[in-house]
Amino acid sequence: MSESTPYIHEDPWRIFRIMAEFVDSFHTMSQVGPAVTIFGSARTKPSDKYYRAAQDIAKGLAKHNLAVVTGGGPGIMEAANKGASHAGGKSVGLNIELPFEQAGNKFANVPVHFHYFFARKVCFVKYSLGFVYMPGGFGTLDELFEVLTLVQTQRIPQFPIILFGREHWKGLFAWMKLRLDKENLISPSDLDLVKITDDVDEVIQIIRDYERRVGPPGALPVAFA
Repeated sequence: MSESTPYIHEDPWRIFRIMAEFVDSFHTMSQVGPAVTIFGSARTKPSDKYYRAAQDIAKGLAKHNLAVVTGGGPGIMEAANKGASHAGGKSVGLNIELPFEQAGNKFANVPVHFHYFFARKVCFVKYSLGFVYMPGGFGTLDELFEVLTLVQTQRIPQFPIILFGREHWKGLFAWMKLRLDKENLISPSDLDLVKITDDVDEVIQIIRDYERRVGPPGALPVAFA
């Protein structure tokens, strides 16, 4: 018998923990209302311009009755939760258990805790009508390409996908245009799914225009319906 066999035998029971995580998070998130998810690095300091920008974006969204969703940790996530909370809005933190970096920030007034990354990722997408990506690392890139793939394959509606910080993102998109587009690995229109900006007000306007275009909260398209 291999050493991995006991772990495999536990898998059928692990489904109950997974199911409980989905039930609890779906119950909480279904009551939040229209929301926007803001992604970004856990390592960004309060003195950083992107920290301040994330805080301002979240504050502007909250003033228009849009909940702000983050990963619930420090850095950009803390900034966005702080902005939404200080504006009197719903500030959602989907916190994940990690051995380092991640600890829930005090500004999330709607905290949701996860053990499984995949359950958390579903909640980011299922309950958001737009996505804002501040500079970040592997986790931010993972969430970006996850959402891009879902929109590209029409698994979810074409929600606004906004990248904040031209200087940070321009190299990645120059490479995608040079390699993915020119080598026909994606369709030419796929890069148009993303808007890159340095303007806080433009981010808020794009989200609000989309919300007005698709109708009242009950009419908003739902991911994974």
